Amino acid sequence: MSDLNIIMGPAGCGKSSVAAELSARTGWVMIEADDHHPIENVEKQRNRIPLTDDDRVVWLDRLIAAINAVEDQPIVLACSALTPYVQNRLRTETDRRTRWLLIDVPADILKQRLIDRTDHFMPAELLDSQLASLYPPTAATRIRGDQSVHHICNDILNLT
Repeated sequence: MSDLNIIMGPAGCGKSSVAAELSARTGWVMIEADDHHPIENVEKQRNRIPLTDDDRVVWLDRLIAAINAVEDQPIVLACSALTPYVQNRLRTETDRRTRWLLIDVPADILKQRLIDRTDHFMPAELLDSQLASLYPPTAATRIRGDQSVHHICNDILNLT
């Protein structure tokens, strides 16, 4: 059984950047959860409407299929994984040892990062709803996210 390393947290915490660097440094297969959203979910978020777990069903079906299509290789997944519903499906519907890595960034820094970025569909106005929905699993390891991506990756790779 291969590992599923889930880089999780709200929008703006650096999940995608961390997952990309981890993939480059380790050879782990990277999966970007945002790439599996149906257009309806993207449009809802663009229009400042938070997603519900009902909205996440198709996205999770697609995401789990992508994870299960990768055989015998570790995966690093960039995925908000905010709610227990998402976490439970990722844990139970993939045949992998799951490791939860929460990129922990203060809300004021997250907000500024979202305001500053122009290449993503998630608006800063949805940050509060994401933070309210965030229920990390008890097994999640918190990683300080107010440092460089290089240092965050070092922290993750140094975990025992």
